[in-house]
Amino acid sequence: MTPGTELGDFLKARRALVAPSGDGGPRRRVAGLRREEVATLAGVSADYYARLEQGRHKRPSQSVLNALSRALQLDETASRHLFDLARAVADPNGNKLDKRAQRVRPSLHALLDSFTEHPAFIRGRRTEILAMNPLAAFLLTDVMAKPVRERSLIRWAFLDPEARSRYLDWEKVASSMVGTLRLDAGRHPHDPLLAQLVGELSLHSEEFRTWWADHRVVERRDGVKRLSHPLVGELEIGYEALDVTGVADQTMFIYTTEPGSASEAKMRTLASWIHDDSKRSSRTP
Repeated sequence: MTPGTELGDFLKARRALVAPSGDGGPRRRVAGLRREEVATLAGVSADYYARLEQGRHKRPSQSVLNALSRALQLDETASRHLFDLARAVADPNGNKLDKRAQRVRPSLHALLDSFTEHPAFIRGRRTEILAMNPLAAFLLTDVMAKPVRERSLIRWAFLDPEARSRYLDWEKVASSMVGTLRLDAGRHPHDPLLAQLVGELSLHSEEFRTWWADHRVVERRDGVKRLSHPLVGELEIGYEALDVTGVADQTMFIYTTEPGSASEAKMRTLASWIHDDSKRSSRTP
């Protein structure tokens, strides 16, 4: 992934999503805005904007990036991604990735285990699961039992058929994961493991290739998921994503259910199953 190419591809993909306003001219052959229209809206020359898309301009100013963000109608997440991409172009040797394996503090492991009725896990770079409590492993899949290189949540979602049966809205969830991985690629353009993951997913999944090419970015902070578990059936689950303080690129996800709902009862059934299994295991000689 070359920073200049990534920036240009992002600009092209995003202008294709913007509907021209008051366009009464002939039918367009391609969707979205033309280069010249983006340049006009951003207050730059058409040649300057063309060089940005072609990766030939290395240092767009903050004011230009802000203007492009408005012209392309980017939300806060997409705007931040635009700045990340531009920063990588301006300083190809900057933002060096810490190649040490990400570690979770012991206190956070204890915190996860204390959530006995709430699935919880910590996600790192490349959507890798760094730690998860037993209920999360039972609800989704025991990622921590897999080899280190296979602990990426997006890898499980696209390459393991089990994930498609667990996520009732698989396309929505999986495409969102692609948008999250795009954000990660913008923050860490020199990450060889991320490039390897993208290559593997592109090779094996047409859906991934399609969604990766549209350059949408997604930051998941809260929402609702519909899951299906072979023991209890369908559950509707809310989630909150909380940044881990004092460390970069770690997010804690906590799953909850509506009090008094059927999903809450089902979650308690799963939790009790784990508790009973743990007691049985402790009694085994």
